[in-house]
Amino acid sequence: MPSPLQIAFRAGATGAWRIDRIAPVIGESLAPAERLAVTDGSGAAEPGTLWSLRGTTSNTRYATRTEVRTLASRQEGLGRPTASRAALIPIRKTDTWWSLAQDERRVIFEEQSRHIRIGLDTLPGVARRLHHSRELGEPFDFLTWFEYAPEHADAFETMVARLRDTPEWRYVDREVDIRLIRADASEASGDPVTAP
Repeated sequence: MPSPLQIAFRAGATGAWRIDRIAPVIGESLAPAERLAVTDGSGAAEPGTLWSLRGTTSNTRYATRTEVRTLASRQEGLGRPTASRAALIPIRKTDTWWSLAQDERRVIFEEQSRHIRIGLDTLPGVARRLHHSRELGEPFDFLTWFEYAPEHADAFETMVARLRDTPEWRYVDREVDIRLIRADASEASGDPVTAP
């Protein structure tokens, strides 16, 4: 497993991603902003940052060895030139979810909800990376980051709708859906952390 990455998603007036929309799905939204920068999460936010969410990559949880291998064989990396669309979906789960044992969460996550199988349906068109935030004291437990080309937008929408219609989503008490479009080189102020 590669070393964990600390990542910050910082909304403000600069960044390589233009924010197309910020929509609350469950619970409170985030403040509107013009741009999103994806940066190393260890530094302080720049002046003018409207909100900042931090997370860290980690070992794969709730997946079997076979599922991990299958995901790795189909997943393409982030930062592909054709992937001009992105979504940041921060999620917080309920205290009830966190009071369950790991094996109980696995049953809900995959046996009942088919989370991994649903995600596999979009690979390799939709690249993804999960960031864990709960242990950092952040307002969300997970920051889910997706990148895809415009021709994969419908597949992405189908995946998100299918996931939100699963038993697992009964345990979500806050979710915000942030959609983004990669800014062209003349307008972006480069984000240094886009590759896995």
